[in-house]
Amino acid sequence: MVLQRDKSVNIWGFGAVGEKVTVNFAGQTKTAITDDKGNWIVVLSPLKTSAVSQKMTISGSNKIVLDNILVGEVWLCSGQSNMEYAMRKLAKIPKPKNEKLGVPSDAVVKAKNTKIRIFLVNRKALIKPDSVHKSWALAQDSALRNFSAVGYFFAKVLQEKLGIPIGVISSAVPGSAIEPWISDEAFANEPFFKSQKVGNDPSKFYTPMVEPLTKFALRGFLWYQGETNCFLGENISYAYKMKALITSWRKAWKDESMPFYEVQIAPYNYAKTTGKVPMTSDTEPEFWEAQAQVLRLPNTGIVVTTDLNDNQEDLHPTYKWEVGRRLSLWALAKTYHQKINYSGPIYKSSQFKNGKAILELAYLNNAVITNDSKSLSGFTIAGKDGKFVNATAKLVGKTLEVSSSEIKQPTEVRYNWSENPSGNFYSNGLPALPFRTNNPLTNQFKTN
Repeated sequence: MVLQRDKSVNIWGFGAVGEKVTVNFAGQTKTAITDDKGNWIVVLSPLKTSAVSQKMTISGSNKIVLDNILVGEVWLCSGQSNMEYAMRKLAKIPKPKNEKLGVPSDAVVKAKNTKIRIFLVNRKALIKPDSVHKSWALAQDSALRNFSAVGYFFAKVLQEKLGIPIGVISSAVPGSAIEPWISDEAFANEPFFKSQKVGNDPSKFYTPMVEPLTKFALRGFLWYQGETNCFLGENISYAYKMKALITSWRKAWKDESMPFYEVQIAPYNYAKTTGKVPMTSDTEPEFWEAQAQVLRLPNTGIVVTTDLNDNQEDLHPTYKWEVGRRLSLWALAKTYHQKINYSGPIYKSSQFKNGKAILELAYLNNAVITNDSKSLSGFTIAGKDGKFVNATAKLVGKTLEVSSSEIKQPTEVRYNWSENPSGNFYSNGLPALPFRTNNPLTNQFKTN
């Protein structure tokens, strides 16, 4: 097990009504009396980092000893199948096309770092008492084979860079929409949904797979979900669901500043699918736009995945090690304040004059580097008629100038606005977030 450092740590359980319980750990002794339902809780003062295994003794009418406990950083990973995607699958994946990213097919065999601990949530077992905490395991062997690849590679980089114990909890369900991960109360508190009936079983997974964890101190959250909601053609409604999830989870952990880093769903041929909701070539870019609204909330980040799918017919691209690494960059920079590059370009604003679009972007270095040493591509531009043509883009000072000889008076620019994006716009070694300059959610989505 890993306990969160530098925060108050809850230790809780149950016993006979009126029973006195004493907890000893790391030089602290705390006592509690069980309530009329037999529940008890003590709060340990913030703990210092410790890579040395320690024992916790819990004494009452019986005695429980928990050993091999470290103190470091703990993160919760959640979402649907791409977060749940297990390490064992990496041993059988085809050779990735992007050889520069490597392929850690033998990662489980090589995993020997005892400073990384993992906890795989079982939705049927989490709410049941577990006095020996058997769900915690070292990140190796059979436990690791069944664990989230994204979660593990995130933890691996963090442990290597920070040099401290890392604990990762994975609570994910394949095929799940976002609604089951949000409580009914959270939807009731979000004005956008007050006049709507929310489907997809709100609270279904929150109650058994998230709520029981809320007493356990964490540093932050990682989220990889959205494919199910994209198939429903969502845009602004998904942005508000993300807002409800983030706000309510932070409230549940009693920390409004907890970091929340999400992963953009990967490129996929949604327009070729048939279902209850018609899909178009705009469906996924509009969904990416909704996912990106999270960045307007404090202490959030997003991993771009437009370059991480070798097969547009595969909803579960294999580059999970790179997704985990990119998530770790956000955490290392924003949460742990390391001076590193952690994001590709993100659109901020635009001006249109002299037949050109002048774009301001965040995380834009003075030397834009494409991923193929060719001229910048993936940009389109349109005038008032809304007809887009391919555009030329070049870095001018700290802005990006986009133009086309076919459009004399441009009014809109798009980048990688496609479910099959091929743009090569990079900075800091990371891909740019797809965008359109006339994003309607800029005014429609309210953060307060």
